[in-house]
Amino acid sequence: MPALASSPSAALDVLGVPGEINLDYAATAPCARAAADAVTELLPWYASVHRGAGALSRRCTLAYERARQTVGDFLGARADDHVVFTRNTTDALNLLARSLPAGTTVVTFAGEHHANLLPWPRGSVRLPVPADPAGAVRALAAALTELRRDSNPALPVLVAVTGASNVTGELWPVAELARVAHRHGARIVLDAAQLAPHALVDKQALDVDYLAVSGHKLYAPFGAGVLVGRADWLDAAPPYLAGGGATSHVGPATHDVAWTTGPARHEGGTPNLLGAVALAAVCAALADADRAALAAHEQALLARLRAGLAALPHVVELRTFGPDAPRVGIVSFVVAGQDSATVAARLAAEHHIGVRDGLFCAHPLARRLLDEAATRTGRRDLPSTALRASIGLGSTAAQVDRLLAALAEVA
Repeated sequence: MPALASSPSAALDVLGVPGEINLDYAATAPCARAAADAVTELLPWYASVHRGAGALSRRCTLAYERARQTVGDFLGARADDHVVFTRNTTDALNLLARSLPAGTTVVTFAGEHHANLLPWPRGSVRLPVPADPAGAVRALAAALTELRRDSNPALPVLVAVTGASNVTGELWPVAELARVAHRHGARIVLDAAQLAPHALVDKQALDVDYLAVSGHKLYAPFGAGVLVGRADWLDAAPPYLAGGGATSHVGPATHDVAWTTGPARHEGGTPNLLGAVALAAVCAALADADRAALAAHEQALLARLRAGLAALPHVVELRTFGPDAPRVGIVSFVVAGQDSATVAARLAAEHHIGVRDGLFCAHPLARRLLDEAATRTGRRDLPSTALRASIGLGSTAAQVDRLLAALAEVA
């Protein structure tokens, strides 16, 4: 196969260790040059945010609020949305879960990452994993119709869905699910942790009410994430973190507290300035890049990887929808007759290739797909956990070919 070009933008070059092949982007993406440069530039000025009158503090406050604007613009935030900085997607979804009005029912699918399964309140509805994207839309419509018929129609409903599976990379029909949700008077939150690094995510175009992303998936590994969404639930909820910055007034009595509104309500304490600035720098670099060219490069690498895996007789790919379903650069698979953790260890020790092994913090889905793979292939020697290779900025055809050659040797 012909070699493929690397990233065309220097700001989007990623850092790495010579001789080590990182194919574990879906867990934590490497640091983009844009993020590292932005942090290095700001470090001499590092000071308090919203807490001081000195030149350093003023510059850091401005950098933090500019980062909020940049990230919000990149994700298509509406003018009246809140853009709340968090630690990661898990933190953002937990913040939203804490902000739900009393009596809210959350509807999600069993194919979600744990971050979009575990935070929701008891009584939430978990729909089975659909066979295809159209099946997801039909299942949601049926569930919401039944829910509205059987419960108080005045109580809020929130639909929680992923944009791209962290196990298979398959894309979910977010815009169609949003239309169904809104038709039934429900809101929808998008877990875009795996989608945003690979594709344009526009909150307004998708018409979702809330959106969560992680900086460490988006080439900004400095511990920042974001929740973007409608203000009313967030402004009505108790602060996610009670402390300095979240208040507008604190009186002498124990509970004499008035909480502020806006993003600061849920950003108590000194914020993660460097994380916010790093995330904004990557968002700005991606906004300036040719996203179509980046996506085409990734899809060519993905096709090369999947074709190579399919040619290995003892390797079985996991999938939810079907072999031709659209997906981002994530592939999970098993090597028949071999423990996945052992294979991953050998790839690292003998070939300097890093992949993920396990159930990928999506245990219900991963176990289901392992069972499906055994049924589909008729094999009874598939392991109980899987391997995952994931690619992105900085990935090359040579790296993919090295993985395929190493797997052929291991298998």
